[in-house]
Amino acid sequence: MAEKIPQLELLAPARDAETALAAITHGADAVYIGGPAFGARAAAGNSIADIARVVEEAHKFGVRVYVTLNTIIYEHELDEVKRTVENLYAAGVDALIVQDMALLELDLPPIDLHASTQTDARSPEKVAMLSAAGFSQIVLPREFSLDEIREAAQTAPASDIEVFVHGALCVSYSGDCHAGAILAGRSANRGECPQICRLKYQLTGPDGKPVARLKDNGPAVRHWLSLVDLNQSDNLLPLADAGARSFKIEGRLKPVAYVKNITATYSDALDKAIAASGGRYRRASFGKVEKTFTASPSKSFNRGFSTAFLYGRPKGMISEYTPKFAGEPVGTVAAVKNGALLLNTTVQLHNGDGLTFFNRDHELIGFRVNRAEGDRIFPAPGTKNLPEPGTTLFRNFDSEFETILGRPDSARRTIGLNITIRHLPDGRVALDVRDERGNAITVTTSQPFSDTARSPQEAMRADLLSRLGDTIYRLDSLDDRLGNLFMPSKALVALRRLALDALDRAWRMRYTRRTRRKSSLGAESLKGLVTTYHDNVANSLAEKFYIRHGATVDEKAAEVETPRGEVRVMTTRYCLRNQIGACLMRDDCGDIPRQLYLEAPIGRLRLDFDCKNCQMKIYVKK
Repeated sequence: MAEKIPQLELLAPARDAETALAAITHGADAVYIGGPAFGARAAAGNSIADIARVVEEAHKFGVRVYVTLNTIIYEHELDEVKRTVENLYAAGVDALIVQDMALLELDLPPIDLHASTQTDARSPEKVAMLSAAGFSQIVLPREFSLDEIREAAQTAPASDIEVFVHGALCVSYSGDCHAGAILAGRSANRGECPQICRLKYQLTGPDGKPVARLKDNGPAVRHWLSLVDLNQSDNLLPLADAGARSFKIEGRLKPVAYVKNITATYSDALDKAIAASGGRYRRASFGKVEKTFTASPSKSFNRGFSTAFLYGRPKGMISEYTPKFAGEPVGTVAAVKNGALLLNTTVQLHNGDGLTFFNRDHELIGFRVNRAEGDRIFPAPGTKNLPEPGTTLFRNFDSEFETILGRPDSARRTIGLNITIRHLPDGRVALDVRDERGNAITVTTSQPFSDTARSPQEAMRADLLSRLGDTIYRLDSLDDRLGNLFMPSKALVALRRLALDALDRAWRMRYTRRTRRKSSLGAESLKGLVTTYHDNVANSLAEKFYIRHGATVDEKAAEVETPRGEVRVMTTRYCLRNQIGACLMRDDCGDIPRQLYLEAPIGRLRLDFDCKNCQMKIYVKK
């Protein structure tokens, strides 16, 4: 028996049905979208009807639809969650992305379950537990190295491994960030992250005074916890070889133009990775994507890019002076004359472009281009704070690029057909059609044809059979065996329509959803575990899950029982000391004190450096 070729899945985000359909058109193999409630982006909920509409379109291409129910669940919400899952299953959803272990205790339809990044699968033991509990797909922390991804895949061979490849990097291990809940009353585990990490902080010592002598001579007040964005577009093949099977783009709050551009970027990259693999992998869905633009991730929102910890511990991981999108560099200011900027640039700028620059105080300033004339640009009337000569300019809005992305025809996705048309012994005409999804159908005319045409017919038949209009199909090849048989155009068009309807029916019958894996987690599997607020136990069914498998439930989720005293609100692999060149194990720390704090109006954070495990832990007092 031939070995099954592993499928690789590009998983794209969608804030709504429009965005989901755009992701499908631009090359996604799967999309993830919020349901009516209980998704970890509270501002991105969708109705069951809208999700059903996405499912119908997605399944035509073999694209799967995953719905996020990845918040922790309160006791009074359990019945509503059950009803929601039943409705999603009836709508044809392929899987749920979940965090709360209560989902494993509810009496649900056999819908496939994926372990959200909020389950915090940061150890091989946790990955193995989630796999044994019945999760068919497990998303790993963004912090993992290539070796850790490989170990996780080997630990859980029965589950597919999902990894983030693009978008925002959380500074804390996901699912174990309690800063929003403790400091602002808005919990990431409830879909209401207030982005504490994106604030500006002053770096101080134990005496509360700013750290004065940073090696780069920059200010002590910066966005010290705001990481740059992830970009693994050049690393898809190494990730696949390490065992990753699903490549996830972050961004369920991103606009449709962003999703189009980034999905297209990674669809192209995944095609190249598969081509370079020599046949070791294939795409998880079907269809050819034809775009009207060249995808470029640098043109969509980002805070700068990093491969995070994939190949080791990097420096330069924070967007220290702004959490906003500065844009791609386009040149420098040569002079300012009569309200116009003369630039040193090789980039073509357009009317309506958005440009930015950093002033002397490291503040990001933006302005709009009213008119562009080669290397001379005229800012919009009323623009203040123009850049000085020598200043680097960035473009964070390319008006021409955004116009193309805003069009509904920015991409088209089609299923290829191979058609044979032949004459049957009884005079009827048969159309044999195979498509790239593996369907093969034959349709025939009801009446015979026997007249010989006076002129060649092949070109006419090829033209009619290639006119597939607004269907999802395209003609890849035609084997015309009718010779000079005369067949009226109307009859051929009817036969074509009959064939496409038969293909649609055949695929609907063949498409199958995966069902949930059975749990093999034993009664003593979690013996020795004593839960704390880091385990996010928020309801009686989650408590039942842990107890049933041998754990002791000691503390509940922070959203249910607020911990007191000094509370650890984040655990990070990012290390601020490494960022500033003051590693306690390696660097000359100079005047930088051992104990450091971050201070902002929202509170004072104590930084604890766990050098043995190469982690930074962040505490606040309650």
